[in-house]
Amino acid sequence: MTGYVTVIGGVNMDISAALTAPFVPADSIPGQVTLGCGGVARNIAHNLLLMGNDVKFVSLFGGETFGEMCWRECEVIGLDLSLSERREGLRNGLYLCVNDLTGDMIAAVADTDIIDHVTPDFLEPRMGSINAAAAVVADTNMSEDSLRYLIDHCTVAPLFIDTVSTAKAPRVITALQHSATKRLHGLKLNLLEAQTVTRCHTVRDAASCLTAMGVEEVYITLGAEGVYCSDGSRHEHLPAIPTRVINTTGAGDAFIAGIVHATMQHVPFPDGAHTGLKAAHAALLSQQTVNPNIQNYL
Repeated sequence: MTGYVTVIGGVNMDISAALTAPFVPADSIPGQVTLGCGGVARNIAHNLLLMGNDVKFVSLFGGETFGEMCWRECEVIGLDLSLSERREGLRNGLYLCVNDLTGDMIAAVADTDIIDHVTPDFLEPRMGSINAAAAVVADTNMSEDSLRYLIDHCTVAPLFIDTVSTAKAPRVITALQHSATKRLHGLKLNLLEAQTVTRCHTVRDAASCLTAMGVEEVYITLGAEGVYCSDGSRHEHLPAIPTRVINTTGAGDAFIAGIVHATMQHVPFPDGAHTGLKAAHAALLSQQTVNPNIQNYL
């Protein structure tokens, strides 16, 4: 498959704290704080770019300093922002996370209200370019209406959706159930998100429930246990690559980028999940949310 990937969703200014001493509630703890451009969709776009793909990014940037900083950083790395917009009067997305000594997240706060303005009216004039892509990826930072619009109007390019969190994962299920097509090419979510949206206890039951809803390819990530994949007829559990974890933030973003990259390379289901696992492995080894050397691990 040739062409470009369109990625739609959030872009945030990330403020990340890595503790250098054990976490103590209600206390100031030594650590290292970094500032950089992030967001699920933006991270996916960045990973896909580093994997060698042309990427068009569709998002809204704030009109203030953080929005300007994120816009410039996206331009510098080579993302095509012709379908994006900076809007005065809106505050750019902001993400704050704290990771413990092992790299695992203790807590995070996502202020992503700006993405509510990526409405069907915002998407409609961009659908020609979106459908001309070889693949489309979106995150659930967008509203149910916008996700439903994408499901119904991505009629040419295969659409993949990342569920982002347990709070936002139900949006894609509601969007799918109320869509006209009731069909989604790919869905990536973790086990807790899958259990939340399906009310199923086992990973196999959750995957079966999702494919019955109209998802053609389901990828349920299981952390250190790897990933469970299903297309309704096939069920595969692929083990994770043993990793000395430095930072867990961004592993899921890298995984779905790997899945989409494999699709661009004509890798059949579920073999593309191996590329996703390699990409996640690379992310876990990096202090940065996006490993700049991710291509070397694929």
